[in-house]
Amino acid sequence: MYGGDEVSAIVVDLGSHTCKAGYAGEDAPKAVFPSVVGAVDGVEAMDVDVDSAKTNSNSEDSKSEKEKGKRKLCVGSQALNYRRDHMEILSPIKDGIVSDWDLVDNIWEHAFRSCLMIDPKEHPMLLAEPPLNTQQQREKAAELMFEKYKVPALFMAKNPVLTSFATGRATSLVVDCGGGSTTISPVHEGYVLQKAVVSNPVGGEFLTDCLLKSLESKGIKIRPRYSFKRKEVRPGEFQVEDVGLPDTTESYKLFCQRMIVGDIKDSICRVPDTPYDDKSYSNIPTTSYELPDGQTLEIGADKFKIPDAMFNPSIVQTIPGTEKYAEMIPSVRGLPHMVMESINKCDVDIRRELYSSILLAGGTSSMQQLKERLEKDLIEESPHSARVKVLASGNTTERRFSVWIGGSILASLGSFQQMWFSKSEYEEHGASYIQRKCP
Repeated sequence: MYGGDEVSAIVVDLGSHTCKAGYAGEDAPKAVFPSVVGAVDGVEAMDVDVDSAKTNSNSEDSKSEKEKGKRKLCVGSQALNYRRDHMEILSPIKDGIVSDWDLVDNIWEHAFRSCLMIDPKEHPMLLAEPPLNTQQQREKAAELMFEKYKVPALFMAKNPVLTSFATGRATSLVVDCGGGSTTISPVHEGYVLQKAVVSNPVGGEFLTDCLLKSLESKGIKIRPRYSFKRKEVRPGEFQVEDVGLPDTTESYKLFCQRMIVGDIKDSICRVPDTPYDDKSYSNIPTTSYELPDGQTLEIGADKFKIPDAMFNPSIVQTIPGTEKYAEMIPSVRGLPHMVMESINKCDVDIRRELYSSILLAGGTSSMQQLKERLEKDLIEESPHSARVKVLASGNTTERRFSVWIGGSILASLGSFQQMWFSKSEYEEHGASYIQRKCP
């Protein structure tokens, strides 16, 4: 087998919101960037401003741009922050499963070449995958890794298992609140119990969209950074004027607005201690937040109302402008109910152990008071014999990157080195052998 001493493995966790990549054995990922891609179609790709190419050529976060059938793709935070005419924002991931491999390929390429500056031929790869990944998805990923990137060895591990390893447990119930969805997966002795995995589409992006709609319904305009210029009239006083850019796509505008509103959500929102209702939260003190264009928001009840959607999704129907979610909301259940449903689908013998080690992971789980509220609701609802314990790292970086950190720990273990799916095995047995090597 390959001698794992002299070269470190690369760990990649491609989530629905951000892509994390870095070296195994380190405590945080080196590269963290949005897992969306900006695409400029056809003709416009040819005459992109020459000066933009000049200014960005020496930047560290270099843009990987490919003329794919006349489609130009921009990957990475820096390339996405630069507004281009007709640039659409595309996401390769739908409902946690990859739907566009061409985009994933570009994201990987950017992570390896531009961020980590490595040659994938020299490093084994550990890929994190969602618990409900299909067989053809895994084979496709293996094929891309071995055929295009020519990696020496590969391993695919399930997100909840890695989160569990990151906290040093082999058995736990992982509540992963990600960007695109919330997934609850029981892990027993290092394996996901597939039949008991429960998920719903209320993730960080859903909450961000609800907050955006709620602010807009109050007449607040969220202006993306590119859409205005600030002029200093007197020292410390600015006059803001709009810049007309008719060729900006709707999806790019939304992407920029989400960046701003996402920051408002992260810095102000918190989960209420008791279920939200308009009466008891109507006269709470407001928190102020300054937008990029200088206007100051006063955010009152919304800072509790939006996060409460994780516990009581039907609250979303009271926000104007969220009609597009109307048909999905009735079928969505709140967090505590999903946790209990998942535990009840497991074997009776391990239920007590799962109740006492519920792990919070994912970016959205860093929401203030989430742990306390979930624990409180579960103690009220769960059977009396169960000792409910919700565990969450006090360090938000660890919560956000728990999947990646678990992968980093796993790939640097000496006892793991014989588990790799090597290139020679791939050449001998084909991509479908991944099912045998990475159960």
